[in-house]
Amino acid sequence: MNYLYLLKRTAIALLSILIVASVVFGVTTLLPGSAANIVLGTEATEEAIQQVNQDLGLNRPLPVQYVDFVGGVFTGDFGESLISGQSVSAMVWPRLLRTLQLAAVAMLISAITAIPLGILAAAKRNTFVDHIVTSGSYVGLSIPSFVSATLLLMFLTTPPLELFPKGGYVPLSQGVVPWLHHLLLPAIAMNTIILAYVLRQTRSSMVETLESDYIRTARLKGVAERNVLFKHGLRNGLLPTVTVLALNFGWMMGSVVIIEQIFAFPGMGELIVQAIENRNLPVIQAGILVPTIAFILANFAADVVYTLLDPRISLGEQ
Repeated sequence: MNYLYLLKRTAIALLSILIVASVVFGVTTLLPGSAANIVLGTEATEEAIQQVNQDLGLNRPLPVQYVDFVGGVFTGDFGESLISGQSVSAMVWPRLLRTLQLAAVAMLISAITAIPLGILAAAKRNTFVDHIVTSGSYVGLSIPSFVSATLLLMFLTTPPLELFPKGGYVPLSQGVVPWLHHLLLPAIAMNTIILAYVLRQTRSSMVETLESDYIRTARLKGVAERNVLFKHGLRNGLLPTVTVLALNFGWMMGSVVIIEQIFAFPGMGELIVQAIENRNLPVIQAGILVPTIAFILANFAADVVYTLLDPRISLGEQ
């Protein structure tokens, strides 16, 4: 593994977080109204407003506020809620953990279904099997997540089937089965479009790989087709799929608001909606930054996986 390459990717990830934090600080600073008015109401006296601004540190120079804000982002300190006075970090982390669990289950479903189907379609390209799998991916791409979520709720949480709970969350400490039982349906709803994307990308990259010169050489040498597919083709064929999975993880973190509202799931999406309704600025800032940072870290993880699958990438050969 090329550690200099990973060091560069780490620097890019940190710079990306800094840029996002700067944009969020700049935008929220320009918003109309003040935090003091949110805390005290519109009828507050000037003396009370000045006192709240002093308590919140809003009377300090803007550069000082900016440095404190960025420092808090990198240390996980997002200040205090304007409504409850509770630490924003204490509000965010439990909900983020639940949302990450939901996203992880959705990604796992995508990986164990879409990747094998994509490989199968590539191995059987231009056959009946390929046409069926490809047609199914088109159907998946055409169904928005909120539509699939509504349909799943209608048919799988009500009589006569009633196979899943209508919503909510059960901690993993209460058992794997009830935990997964509550996560599975929203994960499937979130995963409809993603599964189709991963399937199509896997098929496309595997077809390209299986038509490459070194695969033809392996076949001419009499290597068994199974070994050609899994030993020689799979490693290179899955490289673009890693990128798609990482990008779709970021898409999940953005679309989770809708899914969590439909399934009454107590994650980051629900927290963001509540913060917007209450104009709770520190929580809104954290709600924007935390999913964005998760997306940046997911792409960094994809870079690490890339270097493991193909060391030539870290050496600048691809």
